[in-house]
Amino acid sequence: MRYKAFLLTLGLLSMAGGAAIAQSWPVRLLHRMFNETGDPAKPKWIAYPTLAYTPETRWELGVSALYVYYARRDTLNRLSEISTFSFVTQERQYGLWLDHALYSHESKWFFLGRLRWQRFPLRYYGIGPDSPASAIAKVDANMLLLRERLLRRVWGSLYMGLEFDYQRLSQVRFNILDDSLTELPTGAEGSESVGLGVGLVYDNRHNVLNVREGFFGEFGLLRYNPNWGSETNFTTAVLDLRFFHTVVKNQVLALQLYGQRIQGNPPFNQLGLMGGESLMRGYYLGRYRDRSLLAGQAEYRFLPFPFSKRWGAAAFLSAGQVAPDLNALRLNDWALAGGAGLRFLIFPAKDIFTRFDVAFTREGTGFYFYIGEAF
Repeated sequence: MRYKAFLLTLGLLSMAGGAAIAQSWPVRLLHRMFNETGDPAKPKWIAYPTLAYTPETRWELGVSALYVYYARRDTLNRLSEISTFSFVTQERQYGLWLDHALYSHESKWFFLGRLRWQRFPLRYYGIGPDSPASAIAKVDANMLLLRERLLRRVWGSLYMGLEFDYQRLSQVRFNILDDSLTELPTGAEGSESVGLGVGLVYDNRHNVLNVREGFFGEFGLLRYNPNWGSETNFTTAVLDLRFFHTVVKNQVLALQLYGQRIQGNPPFNQLGLMGGESLMRGYYLGRYRDRSLLAGQAEYRFLPFPFSKRWGAAAFLSAGQVAPDLNALRLNDWALAGGAGLRFLIFPAKDIFTRFDVAFTREGTGFYFYIGEAF
């Protein structure tokens, strides 16, 4: 399991009581970033260093940044966000992430996407729900991912549009750790996939980084075909449903159901992957993988506590499984994960929290630090 320990920067420490250095210019700058005193419609940004340690990378040093704004500075519009994360490790690995959820004026257009470029080792446990508890290979590769949805509002909060997905795995090297790996999966020598498709989204969330009331539902269908550049032929269907409800003031119940079905011959890195920092926290991303994935989670959030202006917490529970086909999903194959975490309100006027989560599974513990809620 991947273990992380993060330093949030001197900014949070200074707000917690670092009065001795309160007059230095870096602290004054951070104070202005974290304590909004001007126009709430004004765009806001934050950048901070992160420090992590993992068995695969040893020490990892990174920089994260977040930029949020309202279209035309109108707070009646939905809050748009752009987030980035770059890192370099002691093992000379590196990467750049860029995510965005952008709304035009009156939410007529919705742009949802992500970019991933990294050189990073991947643990490979095999395919299927019965994969071993220890990795059977470590995969070194260059990865490039570009996923974009271009959506137009057609009625109310319902959007339709086009989806594009490009993924490239190059300079792949499988370092076999277990003799049980006798046959390498599709994509073991590298792959390039281009997916074109359509998306249907219902989204009435006002703040995607901290939803207090609303519903998000997405159905996407992507076709990967050699006719437009893919090396293999397959189709991916994704269903993502999220429900949010304020139970009492500043206490939110959040639910998510996620399903993925793949037909054809996808590369191993484009199978349904279970785990990660959002869904099934506590499991390494790709700990389980297959052509079918079904997972759900529930989270109860205190945003913030009744006795605090900025500190809150959350508790969560999730379950998921993978299988070669939806009909092969079995009741006794559910993997469970759960945990809790702290929340700190970094942008009061925009209602944005940072989270530090600790997740527990039957295989170990995971630690996660991010801006914005997991879903």
